[in-house]
Amino acid sequence: MLSQLIIEQVIDSQKQRLIRLDPGLSRNFPEIANLTTHAFIVSGIRRCGKSTLLQQIHKTFSNDSIYLNFEDPRLAGFDLSDLNRLQEIAVKNGTGVYFFDEIQVVENWESFVRFRLDEGYRIFITGSNAAMLSKEMGTKLTGRHITKELFPFSFTEYLSFTGMEADATSSGKYLRSGGFPEYLKTGLPEVLMHAFNDILIRDIVVRYNVKNVMVLQQLAAWLVSNIGKPFSGNSIRKIFQISSSSSMMDYLSYFNDAYLFFYLPKFSYSHKVQLVNPKKVYCIDNGFVDINSVSFNDDNGRLLENMVYMQLRRITHEIFYFSEKRECDFIVFQNGKLHNLYQVSWQLDHNNMDRELAGLIEAMDYFGKKKAKIITFDQSDTFIIDGKTIVALPFHEWATQ
Repeated sequence: MLSQLIIEQVIDSQKQRLIRLDPGLSRNFPEIANLTTHAFIVSGIRRCGKSTLLQQIHKTFSNDSIYLNFEDPRLAGFDLSDLNRLQEIAVKNGTGVYFFDEIQVVENWESFVRFRLDEGYRIFITGSNAAMLSKEMGTKLTGRHITKELFPFSFTEYLSFTGMEADATSSGKYLRSGGFPEYLKTGLPEVLMHAFNDILIRDIVVRYNVKNVMVLQQLAAWLVSNIGKPFSGNSIRKIFQISSSSSMMDYLSYFNDAYLFFYLPKFSYSHKVQLVNPKKVYCIDNGFVDINSVSFNDDNGRLLENMVYMQLRRITHEIFYFSEKRECDFIVFQNGKLHNLYQVSWQLDHNNMDRELAGLIEAMDYFGKKKAKIITFDQSDTFIIDGKTIVALPFHEWATQ
């Protein structure tokens, strides 16, 4: 519990800090303008720009708002009773808009937000934990929120931020650097190393009271070093000698909830079959992979595959890999309907062309598709085989279409 005076002082100091901050690359969402009866919630990994987005929205409301970043150490111990004190401050100042940054650290925040929505307040929120926000929004805020995910810069955002043109040079740099804004500003590897460890400690170890921190860190290093490869929880459990299967699955879910790693299921029309088959692991950002991997060995092909996965993940959650006799990298659905099939290959040559085409054609036959794509680094081509059209195009062209 905090005094009203301390809360007011923090509000004033944070507002002054907002005024001085670089506004950053504009990433506004058009839905915001007409959103008056729902909370607007932005979730995503730490350091991807959620606070900057909130600050950009905040500036459009002049002084008629209250902004609070709950990770400010002066707000340690902030609880539901303090939210009620905050409301007293809002009433006194005639405030009609709230901005809450990293709200998941406050227990039962959703009750306060729902009540204020009913009173006509406009509320904008960020959070770094997908599962926690989903659970809380699924109770008190059902039907009263619009949620958007924010990721590190996409390739098009990267181009806007750096002023580069869409070509092999820019996509080659993006392949290694990824899209975390602070790293792109500084170029310091320590920025990504610290961000990676910060996510592990603050968003996982502290939040879930993880006891074996070393195993968690080793597991994260293993995952980031095996991007694009299939794995099972049981196989990793044996590698790290984790006796409990439930602990292993908890660790994997923690990474996913913190937006650090994503797990791609093998396609099957049976959800049960999807659950038992090995999954492939992908990372939120290529910069994390390039900097933190312990055995990546300059494998550009898997970096490109991770980059393509994240481009698709920005559009839909419904992504699978296909594996029967052959393999196809990405089967993409939107709203339950098959959207497209993708193979990823750094370069098509006599060593891999037959394999890449065969895997894609098998998937095309399976789903009855006549068209599909191969994403390369910087190679264009068109293949017409048995009435099927396969277009190969560079990542920088595909990602900016």
